[in-house]
Amino acid sequence: MKSLLDKLQIAATNLGGCTGSDQWVAGGERLTSYSPTSGEAIADVEMVDLAHYDAIVDQSVESFTQWRSLPAPARGQVVRDLGNRLRDLCEPLGELVTLEMGKIRAEGIGEVQEMIDICDFAVGLSRQLCGSTMHSERPGHRMYEQWHPLGPIGIISAFNFPVAVWSWNAALAAVCGDTMTWKPSPQTPLTAVAVQHICNDIMADHQLTGVFNLAIGSNETVAARMVADRRLPLISFTGSCAVGKQVAEVVSARMGKSLLELGGNNAIIVEADANLELAVRGILFGAVGTAGQRCTSTRRVLVQRSIANELADALVAAYGQVSIGDPMAPDTLMGPLITRQAVETMEQAIENAVRQGGEILCGGQPLPQQAGHFVTPTIIRMPSQTAQVHQETFAPILYLMEYDSLESAIGLQNDVPQGLSSAIFTTRLQTAEKFLAATGSDCGIANVNIGTSGAEIGGAFGGEKDTGGGRESGSDAWKLYMRRQTNTINWSDDLPLAQGIEFG
Repeated sequence: MKSLLDKLQIAATNLGGCTGSDQWVAGGERLTSYSPTSGEAIADVEMVDLAHYDAIVDQSVESFTQWRSLPAPARGQVVRDLGNRLRDLCEPLGELVTLEMGKIRAEGIGEVQEMIDICDFAVGLSRQLCGSTMHSERPGHRMYEQWHPLGPIGIISAFNFPVAVWSWNAALAAVCGDTMTWKPSPQTPLTAVAVQHICNDIMADHQLTGVFNLAIGSNETVAARMVADRRLPLISFTGSCAVGKQVAEVVSARMGKSLLELGGNNAIIVEADANLELAVRGILFGAVGTAGQRCTSTRRVLVQRSIANELADALVAAYGQVSIGDPMAPDTLMGPLITRQAVETMEQAIENAVRQGGEILCGGQPLPQQAGHFVTPTIIRMPSQTAQVHQETFAPILYLMEYDSLESAIGLQNDVPQGLSSAIFTTRLQTAEKFLAATGSDCGIANVNIGTSGAEIGGAFGGEKDTGGGRESGSDAWKLYMRRQTNTINWSDDLPLAQGIEFG
C-alpha cells in the first residue's frame, strides 16, 4: 500500500485545498480515509475551512479571466496532456480507487480509463464548439449564435465514482473555458488528492494556476457554502435525490444553474423471447457490479410470467458463483459496501421487502467473518411493486417481479420516482422499438439487449424525473458549461426594425 500511495504523492497526512502545485492549503479538522475492505485507516486529510475555501474560489475566479482568453484548441492541449498523464498512472490510480472505495480492481482501473476517454473526447470537442447561423428577416443583416465560457464552476462528486464523474465535468468545462473547484466525497478524499497532484503537474507544465482546484471539506460547511456561492454560476452535483432537491432549490434561488445527477431505480424487462443467457449476464453485472453502488445499478427485473421461474433459477445459480472478498484479488467479482451504515441500510431494506410480501431467493446476509463491510448479493421475489421497491437502496438488492403484457411491464418500469437507466432483453424488433418509443421507457437511458450500467462517454449521461434532468459526458452536454449569445450584424446603411415595425 505504501508504494502505491508514494507513487501518487499521498502522504500520511495531506492538505485538502489546492489551486496549483505550490499552493496547497488547509486549516480545518482532520478527515481520515478508511478502507471499506479492511476497516483500517489509510491516511488523513486536513480539510479546508471556509476562509481557505473562499481563497480557493477567489483564485478560480481570477484564473478564469486568463483561461477563457486562451483559444479553445489551446485549452484542449492542456486536457490532452492531462489524459496522457492519466494513461501513465492508470494502474496505480485505479488501484487507489479500489483501496479507498472498494470496487474491484478491474472496475477501479476502468474508472480511470473513463477519465482518459473523456479527455480524448474533450480534445476533439475543443475544435467543435460550434454555433448556428440564421437568416435575418431584415435586409442587409446577418444573424448567428456563439458560445462563450460560463465562468468558474463548482463540482460536488459522490463516493461511488470518486474520479470519473469529476473528469466528466472537468474535461468538458476546461475546454469550454471554465475554471472549476472540486469538492469530493468525504469518504474518498485520497483519490481527489492524487488527481489534484496530477492536475498540478499539468498546470505547471503550461504555466497555469487555478484552473483545476480542490476543496476537501464537510458537507455541512464547504458543500453548503459552494451551493450558495454566487461566484459559481454552475453547480454540478452527484448524489441522492433528496439532497439534489435541496441543491436545486438553493442554486435556483440565486439564479444559478445546477447540473443534477441523482438516484436511479433501474429496471430490466425480460421478454419470453429473450436470449436468457445474455439477460442473466446483463442482470448480474448490473445488480452486482460495484456491489450495487452505481446510480445505474439494476434494482428491478420485470420478467414475463411464462419464463419467470426459469430466469429466477438461472439468476440464483449465477449469484452462487459470485466471489466476494478482497477487491484487489483477481478472481473477486464483488467487494464491500462503502460503510457499516450502508450494510445496515441494506439489512433494513431486506426486512421491509419481506414484510411487504417478498420472498428471499438468495443472499440477504452480511458476512461478519470479513473485516470490512461485506454482504451477500440478494434476490427478492416480490408479488408487486410495493413501497420498498419504489425506493433506491444503494446495495446489491434485486427485486424480481412478473408481468403478462409488454405494456404492463413498461408501466411498472416507469412507475417509480426515478428515471435514470432502463433496459429490455428481446429478440423482436417490434418489441424493442415499442420500448424505445415515446410511449416506452421514460428514462434518460434506454438500452436493448444490454444492462442498465456501463454507459460510454460518447453519449449524454443522465436521467429524468427525480434523477434531476442533468446531462453529462458526451453528445452536446458541453453546452451546459457555456453561455449562448445571439448576434445580429447590420451591414447595410439602413436601420429596419424587426416585424416590419415603423418607428418615427
